[in-house]
Amino acid sequence: MCLYTKNPFRILLLAAFTLVDIITNTALAQRKLTLAQQNARVEDSTVIQKIYESALTTHQSYDNLRYLTHKIGGRLSGSNQEAQAVVWIKSLLEQLGLDSVYLQAVTVPHWVRGVKEKARLITTEGKAIRLDVCALGGSVATHGKLRARVVEIKSWAELAALSEQQIKGKIVFFNRPMNPSHVEVFDSYLEAVDQRSKGAIAAAKRGAVGTLVRSLTLAKDDLPHTGAVSYEEKIKKIPAAALSTNSADKLSQALQTTPNLLVELEMNCQQLPDIQSFNVIGQINGRSYPTEILTVGAHIDSWDLAEGASDDGTGIVQTIEVMRIMKGLHPERTVRAVLYVNEENGASGGVKYAELAKLSPEKQLAAIESDAGGFTPKGFRIDASDEVAERICMWDMLFKPYQVERIRPNQRGIDIAPLKGIAKALISLDCDDQRFFDIHHTAADTFDKINRRELQLGTAAMASLCYLLSKHGL
Repeated sequence: MCLYTKNPFRILLLAAFTLVDIITNTALAQRKLTLAQQNARVEDSTVIQKIYESALTTHQSYDNLRYLTHKIGGRLSGSNQEAQAVVWIKSLLEQLGLDSVYLQAVTVPHWVRGVKEKARLITTEGKAIRLDVCALGGSVATHGKLRARVVEIKSWAELAALSEQQIKGKIVFFNRPMNPSHVEVFDSYLEAVDQRSKGAIAAAKRGAVGTLVRSLTLAKDDLPHTGAVSYEEKIKKIPAAALSTNSADKLSQALQTTPNLLVELEMNCQQLPDIQSFNVIGQINGRSYPTEILTVGAHIDSWDLAEGASDDGTGIVQTIEVMRIMKGLHPERTVRAVLYVNEENGASGGVKYAELAKLSPEKQLAAIESDAGGFTPKGFRIDASDEVAERICMWDMLFKPYQVERIRPNQRGIDIAPLKGIAKALISLDCDDQRFFDIHHTAADTFDKINRRELQLGTAAMASLCYLLSKHGL
């Protein structure tokens, strides 16, 4: 079902047309396809069926994910593990016998967490209670133990209403929970992520000495969620950390009875000089239109708290499997796999690829990214002109038998975002996100959380879209 529209009036029309589709049980009849188009549909349907059969009966991607997570592990930008992953991915692409496999140099930040962080709240009686905490990615260190009173806020308006005297010298505790009323948890995440990314800047402007932020999850547990924090050049950099939801609740309740309690925070992270890493690129040259490029990819790096299985080990192995399938289909247009470095804390891999793509005489047809956790695929999210989006929507009935016909606007791939205005369409695989933020950026992002069947279904959906784009263009 194509739900791609940016116009509120069209949403009402879409609802009406959707009802008609349900009643008639055929969108093809309404589109009045020509005989040639109908024949092409039959051929495409047959090929997509074979793609699904191949993806669902081959376990290599799951085995690859096991190796990546268990033998290499978390792959923070600039780390030895990221460098190992680059070599391993390049080797796998070379084993596929692609037309070319190469590395693209990228300068990436090199932040290290150091010795495990510690935090505790200290009551007026001197009693210390442990809090589950982790440094946000890119945070500065505390340089010993930072001990200060805490001011809790749940909105930007609350922060603005406080005087500088009320904030100066204190730790600002951003405790705005994710909104559980949204059906799609990603929408809840988008509403709450600003306090993690921008909180340290806003607090430092008011004289705060540090920040704590409630972990971005609807789960109630003891797992703190990391993620990138932003700083501004002219604003003092202050330590920034995340509390697990249980610890955030514990601190909030304690503050209600003891507003003057202290929090002690100790973080040993370091920002080291930038280091060279690499995007890994593999390519199948198009038979008929070799200068029209279809990019498919995911990001190599992950946070360092766990194995990086869901974010984005699944995307890595799905991309490699898509290339295996596409090689057997001999695509009309060039299909290029790009495994990007540094998505989590800078997106320099995506920026570098886009910079070089813009200078190239090639025509960037579309870019597809898998970075939705490896869960059950539901369809695709697209950023494109209405005309291009409509062309993609014409394929929704081909995806319907596989329950991935949902096509909606607002793609969510960080790495392909720099290609906006360069590629005709930016497309992200859209997956069920109900479990994603239970493990996102935590120590729970491990291989055992990934279901092989769901992983394979995502591969098949991506490969099918790649086939259609490579055959028909845009």
